[in-house]
Amino acid sequence: MDINELSGGRVHDQFDVSLEDSDLLGEVELTTNLIIAASESEEHLSQPEIDDILGIALRRDAS
Repeated sequence: MDINELSGGRVHDQFDVSLEDSDLLGEVELTTNLIIAASESEEHLSQPEIDDILGIALRRDAS
């Protein structure tokens, strides 16, 4: 008896995955935005510029 018989004739392909992962697509979009901004900039991007591109709101200390 071979593995195909045990699995009902279907073999699981670890590379056959759906890319409709909303988290993954969001991360790809953020990374793409950073790459584009960096390639268009003459200087290194500052941390506030990176935060703005990523949509990170500034947090103020409660102290």
